[in-house]
Amino acid sequence: MTVQQLLALSPILIVGVTVVVLMLAIALKRHPGWNAALALAGLSVALLPLLVHFWLPGVFTLPLPQTVTPLLGIDNYAWLYMALILICALATAALLPAYLAEYRGNREEMYLLLLLSTLGGLTMVAARHFASFFLGLELLSVPMYGMAAYLVKERHSLEAGMKYLVLSAIASAFIAFGMALIYSQTGTLVFGEIGASIANIADGERSLMILGGAMLLIGIGFKLSLAPFHLWTPDVYEGAPAPVTSYLATASKIAVFALLLRYFVEARAYQYGALVAVLSVLAILSIVIGNVMALRQENLKRLLAYSSIAHFGYLLVALIASGPLAIEAVGVYLLTYVVTTLAAFGVVTLMSSPRKEHDAQALFDYRGLFWRHPYLAAILTVALLSLAGIPLTAGFIGKFYVLGAGVDKRLWVLLAAVVFGSAVGLYYYLRALVQLYLRPRWAVPFSAPLNWARGTGGGLLILLTLAMLVLGVYPGPFIALVQAAGLSAK
Repeated sequence: MTVQQLLALSPILIVGVTVVVLMLAIALKRHPGWNAALALAGLSVALLPLLVHFWLPGVFTLPLPQTVTPLLGIDNYAWLYMALILICALATAALLPAYLAEYRGNREEMYLLLLLSTLGGLTMVAARHFASFFLGLELLSVPMYGMAAYLVKERHSLEAGMKYLVLSAIASAFIAFGMALIYSQTGTLVFGEIGASIANIADGERSLMILGGAMLLIGIGFKLSLAPFHLWTPDVYEGAPAPVTSYLATASKIAVFALLLRYFVEARAYQYGALVAVLSVLAILSIVIGNVMALRQENLKRLLAYSSIAHFGYLLVALIASGPLAIEAVGVYLLTYVVTTLAAFGVVTLMSSPRKEHDAQALFDYRGLFWRHPYLAAILTVALLSLAGIPLTAGFIGKFYVLGAGVDKRLWVLLAAVVFGSAVGLYYYLRALVQLYLRPRWAVPFSAPLNWARGTGGGLLILLTLAMLVLGVYPGPFIALVQAAGLSAK
């Protein structure tokens, strides 16, 4: 390998080294504070070259793309989504110390599982081959089974871990079998070669190819919690510890969707009308079911779970549109979704504790939050407004881009679904928001510590709130960043 290839792989290598060092540190001496600091330091160092590459190109310039064996391809697109995944992991690692402070079991292994899962996500977004795709997917998913069930004495946490384990394993089996069927027809596992190979297969001989693609789509639909493969999502979101839910809702889905977009473009899947029709149905179902089911929720974590189903339905609209504007729309939407979702679950994390039977998740638990913690209420208010797509917030920019990509390709039916979903979403987001400003009728069992802003989690929440507002008011630099990291549509 050349020096340039090693530099291109530096985020993956740094996280891998951090995993080994953290493992040795835990074996030598258990100390939650030092182990958490080590995990945060490793993730920060891995993120640093990415930020410098995009924001200070004169300081550190690496010629991209770099092909590292047929398995991995590192380009600006991969580095952008690596940066988003590392930000999600950093946010989770920053929220964990306050959440686990009163946990009576071992806390150090949570950081180890988080780093291993992050390593899988970084591998996925750089994958150019089905082998690296599957290895990255499993490395991303397997540690999350343990993270979801980490609070082993809580029934809800164990239930979430078990459900995610069983259903995720089934989805992985669908993906592996789908890959095998595609390989049997094309003779290649490289994304860029699959599209050309399909074109040489006669129409009457594509039955196995279609079956393989369907199985692959079912597995990916589960990982993204698209309807009708979404049934695990609200239960796992509700039962998993709040910081783990924030990671599951952001990093894991970003990795899968970034890879799906690369495969969709490099394999030229947008040329096949049947696939586009199936994706359109999945998008409409996700938007309608996600938003309608969220209307009935009295649990904030379940509400955000159904909301995430709808949001990835919106993202499918941009994917279906294809073309440079659509690729840019996906990048902008994922950036705004990450910032907003991390902020919302950050407030849930600071309000929760493993000492309780479950996290602060009922809407009633947040009734009157403004009168107890006005700044936390303000942060959650901005996050909910951003998820609803209100102007001057990050979510508005993302939704505007999705609508623009749909209008550009005249996807009127899908756009009607987006407008319908946005209107319904506005109602349940505002219903949750109103709870923050009502006077509580009696004492509530959940409350954040008075000095919440002094910890790493509190500082992170403040930064995320500023990012939501800056993205909504002055999105230019962030849009330029996504444009620079675009994936060339063929």
